[in-house]
Amino acid sequence: MSKNLTALSGRKGLTDNLFEAIGNLTEPSGFLDKNEAARLAEQYLVGDAAVYGASTFYDFTRPENQGKKVYVCNGSACLVAGTQDGLKEQLRQHFNPEEIGEMTCLGRCHENNAFHFNGHNYSGGNLPPFDHSDCVGCMDDYNVQAIGAGILTSPFVGLEVLRNDLAAMFATSPEAVLAQIKASGLRGRGGAGFPIAIKLDGCRKAEGDQKYIVCNADEGDPGSYSDRYLLEHQPVSVLIGLLIAGYVTGATRGVMYIRYEYPESIETTKQAIADLAAAGLTGKDILGSGFEFEFKIIEARGAYICGEETALLSSIEGQRPEVRVRPPYPVNYGLFGKPTIVNNVETLANLHFIVKNGGEAYAKIGTERSTGTKLVSLDSAFNRPGIYEVDMGTPLATVVDELGGGFRRPTKALHIGGPLGGLVPMSKLFDLTVDFESFAQSGFLLGHASIVSVPEDYPMVAYLEHLFAFTAHESCGKCFPCRIGSVRGKEMLQKAQTSDYKIDNELFNDLLDTLKKGSLCALGGGIPLPVMNAMKYFGEELGRYFK
Repeated sequence: MSKNLTALSGRKGLTDNLFEAIGNLTEPSGFLDKNEAARLAEQYLVGDAAVYGASTFYDFTRPENQGKKVYVCNGSACLVAGTQDGLKEQLRQHFNPEEIGEMTCLGRCHENNAFHFNGHNYSGGNLPPFDHSDCVGCMDDYNVQAIGAGILTSPFVGLEVLRNDLAAMFATSPEAVLAQIKASGLRGRGGAGFPIAIKLDGCRKAEGDQKYIVCNADEGDPGSYSDRYLLEHQPVSVLIGLLIAGYVTGATRGVMYIRYEYPESIETTKQAIADLAAAGLTGKDILGSGFEFEFKIIEARGAYICGEETALLSSIEGQRPEVRVRPPYPVNYGLFGKPTIVNNVETLANLHFIVKNGGEAYAKIGTERSTGTKLVSLDSAFNRPGIYEVDMGTPLATVVDELGGGFRRPTKALHIGGPLGGLVPMSKLFDLTVDFESFAQSGFLLGHASIVSVPEDYPMVAYLEHLFAFTAHESCGKCFPCRIGSVRGKEMLQKAQTSDYKIDNELFNDLLDTLKKGSLCALGGGIPLPVMNAMKYFGEELGRYFK
């Protein structure tokens, strides 16, 4: 991170944004050439290398994208489903091989065969007419069900009811609203489980002439599509969450950083913002309260690391999205150097319920330390794949057997919570409940609560190689353990499968220990967890590759 670049970017702010300019210029050809990079550098008063370095980082602005017309999903769910090789064969009948690229992940984990073409996502095995630019057959469908409180999957209350709820909130002080959020015990749903009230309180107390609320809607965990569900079917709940956070902290701008791979989510969120504006629920002096709040959508450009809050902020500023050393924390020094809250979609979507019903009502749902509900994403291996909302503390077996209807194929492990989540053998299914403590106590991580089902016949060594390859591709490169260690892990596992090479067990464990202890963020620091889970529970299968 460069504080000089942060300050320069802050002079332009959100209205004339370097990152958006880079994205817009790369749309026609798929990459930013050096002449355009030099022009932007002069316009925004930054160095040529800073612009070119940022533009070449993202999946959808880098030079390797030139000439690509269709992108095939290479995420974990599609990988283990075994659909993508056949899909590529079908696409080669319509495109030259060099016109076919890859992207991760499209959020179509419930039916696979996922690919992106001409601004739309497709899945399920039916190819569209490629001579049309419109969405022809791009919309998908999946099961949505709740057991328990059903906060996030309930039908939208309507703008008139929402207006009354906000009027009631504005009649109380920001401190009183914060007290209700504290009482709720709501913890972040993006993976870390950090209490949102602590962030809000810190940002509220921070000094700054401008504050920001940023929604991390760059849901990059392969297997997860719960944020996509909320953005496309409950977008107002998410947006109102930003507004409530703004009221508590004194922030006047809300930023929706939405992943490029979710084009439909971007459109539904744009429409929801327009609806709120038409109803007088954005802008200056909302409902005569004296409170001001505006929304801004930033379209991401393809980088898993932007799910890490400081890399996301660097991205918006037009810098290369590298993880920042903390402190300072974003609540004190965030977007453009101003106090900033960064929370994920599902976390923010809970705030309306808390403000309307009170923190105690929310805290009564779930467990003592994991309050509320959790959205769970089930992949195509289930008989009833889809999005399910359960109260925290619900047995994992209930999710798998009663909601998901069991499996369509023999399954040996559940990778829960994204690539950095726990790799749970089926033998542990009845030991776990859907909450932070249960998973942590058993040596796993709930994370985003997505479930990727590893088939019985899928080699575990190949799956671990895939996880290291994913980490190597998505690493921001700032810290050595992640940048180098992820590549070394991939190389060792790959070599062990293609030759008589045996991995030195001590060396491999040293690598995992270095990644865990030395990485700057949860990408390099988190990848050892599923690998160690696999070594523990699938040691017999993996033993032939080690010495």
